[in-house]
Amino acid sequence: MGYDPFARGPLPVGVRSGQVTDARRGGRRLPFEIWYPAAPRYRGLDLDASTQDSFTVLPGSPTLRQAAVRDAAAHVESCPLVLFSHSSYGHRRQSSFLCAHLASHGYVVAAADHSGNTFAEWANRGSGGEALTDEQRDARIQKVIDDRVPDVRLLLDELLGGAAGEVSERIDRRRVGVVGWSFGGWAMLAALEADDRFGAVVALAPAGSSNPLPGIIPATLTFAWRREVPALYLVAEEDRFTPLSGMYELFERTPSRKQMFILRHADHGHFADQIEAGSCPQEHAHLFTRGLALAHLDATLQEHAAARRFLAGDPIAALRERSVDALAYDGEIAGSPA
Repeated sequence: MGYDPFARGPLPVGVRSGQVTDARRGGRRLPFEIWYPAAPRYRGLDLDASTQDSFTVLPGSPTLRQAAVRDAAAHVESCPLVLFSHSSYGHRRQSSFLCAHLASHGYVVAAADHSGNTFAEWANRGSGGEALTDEQRDARIQKVIDDRVPDVRLLLDELLGGAAGEVSERIDRRRVGVVGWSFGGWAMLAALEADDRFGAVVALAPAGSSNPLPGIIPATLTFAWRREVPALYLVAEEDRFTPLSGMYELFERTPSRKQMFILRHADHGHFADQIEAGSCPQEHAHLFTRGLALAHLDATLQEHAAARRFLAGDPIAALRERSVDALAYDGEIAGSPA
């Protein structure tokens, strides 16, 4: 069988939760989730609704499931590490479809709740009717910006230091990649300006363009990266928050090897587990994101020849075979259906 990054991997997936604390930032606490290859005896249990992990985002909110087994014993082999950063006012499990997919292919994947910028905090503020002055609002936004990259670096430091127990022992510290969506995408691109431990980046509809829309966090990027880091941009054709013009700008400014793919008829929310009904079905959005992200990480962190051939070939045709409508961009649009 040929290389297929769209299919679920051969390994069962476990998931655990933990928390790290940054004493240098006043005891800032970051709850985290970690997905990882589980021992063979869990095979199939991660896909069975009766044994899958379940969780709620807010007290009293609907119960959600993710394709992983809570606190499963870890597989014994060494694995690359991928860090995921959520969107503004998101949460660590918002793209579990991608995190669990990567884990099923042999990656340890970790995501933290970025305190001060989570969905739960947004919901609580909304119900409390909190009113801020312009100065207070500006200070809050700046703190959100200032905290993201240190959060990412703290999570990496703590995981390499043993914060995830036996799962930490499985991490290959020489192979670390980053994935982020929206403001989290900005954070992962910005992290490359501050830390040279990352060997690959996947930016999902990232913030950070020089002319953000009103209401979008005005975070900026220098692209003064510490090393060559192959980059993959996965973006949405009809994005209401980070439109294509900004994605083209970020792509052109990226100083390393890079690829960009555009999911047609999709909006900003198409990189999450739960997607509003629209022209681009959830199944197609998930295939697009998990397949291309995995191929990029396999090609860069794992140096898989088959993944490199896949990306150098015609990924748009492979997506089209699965009824996914997408385009490639390398300075101009390519891949439109005949």
